[in-house]
Amino acid sequence: MNSIESIKKEFNTNVLEVSTSHNETYLTVKKELIVKMCDYIYHHLNLPIVCIFATDERKIDGSFKIHYVFSEVKDDAFIILRISIDEENPKYPSITNKIASANWYEREIQDMFGLVPQGHPDPRRLMNFEDWPAGVHPLRKDFDIKTKPPRVDGEYIYRRVEGEGVYEIPVGPVHAGVIEPGHFRFSVAGEPIINLEIRHFYTHKGVEKLFENISIDKAVFLAERISGDNSVAHAVTFCQAMEKIAGLNIPPRANHIRTILLELERIYNHIADIAGIATDVAFSFGAAHANKLKEDVLQLNERVTGSRLLRGMNTIGGVRRDIGGRKDEILLSLSIIQRDFRKLMEHLSSTPSLMDRIETTGRIYNDIAKGLHVVGPVGRASGIDRDMRRGHPYAAYKEFNFKVIVSKAGDVHARTIVRADEVCESVGLIEQALWSLPEGDLRVKVDKIPDGHALGICEAPRGETIYWIRTSGNKIERCKVRDPSFCNWLSI
Repeated sequence: MNSIESIKKEFNTNVLEVSTSHNETYLTVKKELIVKMCDYIYHHLNLPIVCIFATDERKIDGSFKIHYVFSEVKDDAFIILRISIDEENPKYPSITNKIASANWYEREIQDMFGLVPQGHPDPRRLMNFEDWPAGVHPLRKDFDIKTKPPRVDGEYIYRRVEGEGVYEIPVGPVHAGVIEPGHFRFSVAGEPIINLEIRHFYTHKGVEKLFENISIDKAVFLAERISGDNSVAHAVTFCQAMEKIAGLNIPPRANHIRTILLELERIYNHIADIAGIATDVAFSFGAAHANKLKEDVLQLNERVTGSRLLRGMNTIGGVRRDIGGRKDEILLSLSIIQRDFRKLMEHLSSTPSLMDRIETTGRIYNDIAKGLHVVGPVGRASGIDRDMRRGHPYAAYKEFNFKVIVSKAGDVHARTIVRADEVCESVGLIEQALWSLPEGDLRVKVDKIPDGHALGICEAPRGETIYWIRTSGNKIERCKVRDPSFCNWLSI
């Protein structure tokens, strides 16, 4: 019995409607049973919830919808529960007490759509700051993107830890360097950290609203600018969803090139993260060498594609430019980078002062990582054997051999080693893709995108990236973007 049959058998008449599109099965259910059904799928069927999002469908049937997306890698399938919420009573049962990873999703929906998760353990605002007026919800269809709401007075109430010798230490939101703002409020008693609260989204740009107000041909460029160092992953994920809606079969050569670009992006991101770890523990020598290697990859990117961040290569239907003529250059450059990277990792692992600071530090235990749906190298370093390149394969990954790197230690050292080993796996994937690069077209022609909806998913350097897109009249009606960092910040 598969998962859909199990759900139907367990809940019978409470499943109001079932529809299948691509590898996605949508089950419309009663909102009163959403907690019980999500709990059953999550705990009994053991399927992780990978995204929760809302849509404003008042013009269609007078209601809002909330979608709960579960991933089933065994069959490369997605199960999406869907509930309707009436505008006059915009409330629904929170599932956060059963599934902790739902926390931020429900708070985001409350801010953006005004749908209230009843029973949520922390109903404070997430994305709309306190100077944003109550009752104004940006992702509702009746909110004009050009609107400038009046600012109001308000205060975000942080949770206080009381006790003798307990102090609060605020850090941010402005930080050194070029990183985005974020506020971290530590409650400490001496060195031990008793509690940490984070406040993000100071520069929230309303990207999902922007997608609804630009043409489809410009939307790819917007997608690849959402996360600057994950440009390829976001562009490919966006294109996947659109290509599923349009029923396009991507040329094999384009899929190979996408795979190469995705792995080049993974290599420079992982090396940059290792440089950051070395910097954070004051090992400047190792950080300098890692940053030099990152620069080598960025320069290779520019020589091959014209962009250090690999932008402008992906389009709906395939890729814009060929890189086959650069095969020898890519292979030679990567062999040198890999050789130097291995020397760097040997040096890092033989430096006692570094190892002392990263071993057993920042440990995320497996049960916590699973409960919060921690993704990417961070999740795999905590024993979560999950990688979208294998679980929900895309581009040309089905054709290649690679190892999913997993560790059980869950500390900073484990996260470093997972990234380091993945760099070597990425080099191997690029070599396989280049040596087997098929002849043929770079893309298929796309005249018009039909009405429809679909999911796109990709294993970005930081973890699974998800897009859900609905189109209508050759325009984007709704585009949900879920970056992996949205999941991983909860583990802090």
